[in-house]
Amino acid sequence: MTVPLVIVDGANVVGSVPDGWWRDRAAAAGRLRDALAPVITAGLPDLPGPVEVALVVEGKAKDVEPSGNGVSIVRADGSGDDAIADLARAQTPERRVVVITADRGLRDRVTVSGAEVRGPTSVPRR
Repeated sequence: MTVPLVIVDGANVVGSVPDGWWRDRAAAAGRLRDALAPVITAGLPDLPGPVEVALVVEGKAKDVEPSGNGVSIVRADGSGDDAIADLARAQTPERRVVVITADRGLRDRVTVSGAEVRGPTSVPRR
């Protein structure tokens, strides 16, 4: 059985909490990376673990370092939305893919390739 993939729109999820993230985008991405680690084993509601978690970062958030906690960091060469859509599209049809974002345009792009979409509150953010 294929392990489901949870793709997290880092900019969108970090931006959903007005906690001063804009002062240090890489640190904010690091906090999100660390908060996502339990999802690997616990999963999400209606998506039991284990799951693979990919955090997509762009811009200054790309300076975030990997931590070895199991959350993979995907550094977008350009648009984070493009990287997320490409990653979702690259999965086999048998693999369950869940994208975490509130971006309506991105939602439309990834559901075409069979991905599910959930909002930022569906994952821990701190």
